[in-house]
Amino acid sequence: MPGRRLDDNAHVLVRWTGGARGTILASQTSPGHYNDLSVHIYGDRAGLEWSGTRPEELRLAPYGEEARTLVRGGHGSTAEARRVSRMPAAHPEGYIEAFANFYRDAADIIRAHRAGTAVDVGRAAQVPDVVDGARGVKFVAAAVESNTAGGAWTPARFE
Repeated sequence: MPGRRLDDNAHVLVRWTGGARGTILASQTSPGHYNDLSVHIYGDRAGLEWSGTRPEELRLAPYGEEARTLVRGGHGSTAEARRVSRMPAAHPEGYIEAFANFYRDAADIIRAHRAGTAVDVGRAAQVPDVVDGARGVKFVAAAVESNTAGGAWTPARFE
């Protein structure tokens, strides 16, 4: 839109370190898709789909099998899934609770460091640190540079 300092629509091609490729789409110009955050992951064994418009559900489609919908807190939930769920199944949960979980885990890690006790490595791995923040800034800078260069492939260097 004229006069705005940032783009309203971005399609970013990405290639991760392990060779996986993907597309990140971000748009402020999608009428009818209000805060429609969604994630689609397709690999050589299955596909996963999640949408913020149906935050209680995760669609799993293994190759050669019927697709199925997993419900938060439902049958097959893992201990970690139960740990980060704050509401009983069928009670809406999502965006705000994700931040609450992040802040709780970060606070637990800070308390452990201050007390000189062991930090739960699995939980610590889920909390972004300053390196993750710097990588995010580099990613955005590479996307802006690509846009300036007419959409040319621009690697985001994370060394």
